Amino acid sequence: MYYRETILWQKAMDAARETYRLTPRLPSTENYGMRSQITRSAVSMPANIAEGWTRETVKDKARFLAIAQGSLAETETLLTLCEDLGWFPTSETQTLRGLLDEISRMLTTLRRKMRNDTGRG
Repeated sequence: MYYRETILWQKAMDAARETYRLTPRLPSTENYGMRSQITRSAVSMPANIAEGWTRETVKDKARFLAIAQGSLAETETLLTLCEDLGWFPTSETQTLRGLLDEISRMLTTLRRKMRNDTGRG
């Protein structure tokens, strides 16, 4: 299956777009700080899913999915900080939070399945 056809990649793209929707709320002083960091981590999710999907070995695929999951955790942490600082109202972050939760569950399930499949002989 081509990565663009997967719900996982599509949702990760939605999360990246949603992150870009929120970033204009950041103070202009954060253009090279928080704005850069949160958008880079959000874009890293679908990019690493796509790259992992195209790798030939299960080990390589799993490594890129792990990187995507790390980027998701980074995005979620930065989102929380933006909420705590009052830059993103929680009423505006519900869609992104829901997407991050869904993507995390999908990545966890897929990575677990890959580990179980490679554990067999």
